[in-house]
Amino acid sequence: MNLEAQIQLLIDNAPHDGITRQLVAAIAPALGAIARKLRYSQYYILQSLQQDWVLTTLSNRANPQLEKRVIYAFPTLQDVSLNSSAGLDPQLIATVVPVVNILFQLVALEPVDSIVFFETPGTTTNAIEVPRSDLQNLIQKQLQQNRFQKEIPPDIA
Repeated sequence: MNLEAQIQLLIDNAPHDGITRQLVAAIAPALGAIARKLRYSQYYILQSLQQDWVLTTLSNRANPQLEKRVIYAFPTLQDVSLNSSAGLDPQLIATVVPVVNILFQLVALEPVDSIVFFETPGTTTNAIEVPRSDLQNLIQKQLQQNRFQKEIPPDIA
């Protein structure tokens, strides 16, 4: 599914509560701008059987007290098993998720610092990290341009 169709589906599936659809439509250009920088229109996300996305905590080598929590997005199903212990844990499954939905969910994923999109099948050396704070700032600017409220509702996604 192309990015425009993903964005339209996201808008169409937003609650009909008088504001959420307008908010989703207003932030759609920000989601699209980031999605266009990525190579694939969908990625595989590792999740639990309860459909919670699997978080990986990374520590800074020079300063182990500095940590960040990331979600990995893989370009192919084979990459999930090559780059994680997913195949060894029957409680984890890989699910394909449209890139626009991944970015939209990132807005509301409080414990997540970034999503790391692996861009080349078979390797983890070519990745694009999308920090949640950068996405939120971009969305905030988009909302201000559209004269929406200054704060993103915490339950938008």
